[in-house]
Amino acid sequence: MSTWLITGCSTGFGRALAIAVLERGDNAIVTAREVSAVTDLVGDHADTALALALDVTDPVQVRAAVERGVERFGGIDVLINNAGYGYRAAVEEGDDADVRTLFDTHFFGTVDLIKAVLPQMRARRSGTIVNFSSIGAKVHPAGSGYYAAVKSAIEGLTGSLRKELEPLGITAMVIEPGGFRTDFAGRSLTQSAEAIDDYADTAGKRRKESDPTHGTQPGDPAKFAQAVLTAVDAEDTPEMLVVGVDAVPAYRAVLEAQLASLEKWSALGEGTGYDS
Repeated sequence: MSTWLITGCSTGFGRALAIAVLERGDNAIVTAREVSAVTDLVGDHADTALALALDVTDPVQVRAAVERGVERFGGIDVLINNAGYGYRAAVEEGDDADVRTLFDTHFFGTVDLIKAVLPQMRARRSGTIVNFSSIGAKVHPAGSGYYAAVKSAIEGLTGSLRKELEPLGITAMVIEPGGFRTDFAGRSLTQSAEAIDDYADTAGKRRKESDPTHGTQPGDPAKFAQAVLTAVDAEDTPEMLVVGVDAVPAYRAVLEAQLASLEKWSALGEGTGYDS
């Protein structure tokens, strides 16, 4: 039996993962900013579930959640850094305070949780850290530059973290989802207060009032959760798991385009060394 700490369990991916983990008999520390949003998850799992309030931007709450989880279950085997929300704005439109809050939540919240769980993982020489990214980190949609940037930062951090942890018996992976039928494009989506007319045909098309995708995304969160469990359980847990019927072909198209561009400009790039 493994113990999972999952952030952002009130809705979406976090809730789907919490349900899947508990239904298969594992322990789960289920968290949300308001604990009342996750107490129902305990339900018939009083012995294996612990519901806690956790705002990932609050380092005191982060440390307390990890300490409570370790005290209750003896250790944390899997950390799921899922908590977050969407933010859309043309780069010029982005509000500085909004962008800093976005990074505090997605990036620095993830870092604080990693630092909080790693000492007990290192002591046991085992554990898995799963950090959530987005296909947006690869396809870079207009109007999602800041969101793509924070998720790209998480991917870079996780790649290095994995190399640091592998000799210690711990692994780290990134999940890169596509479109799933969660609240991401609805309640969980924020945007800049300002909309500049010159971006109406690019970033403007992704503003909430112009985006009809909420509730029609192709992905099933329950199947997503099972895919994550399979990857975490695998002996060769992937460094990155791209998940979604839309995400896999989109990622493939980006890789093909990048390879074509690399080959086209390789002579110029490689011609920059000192002459013999």
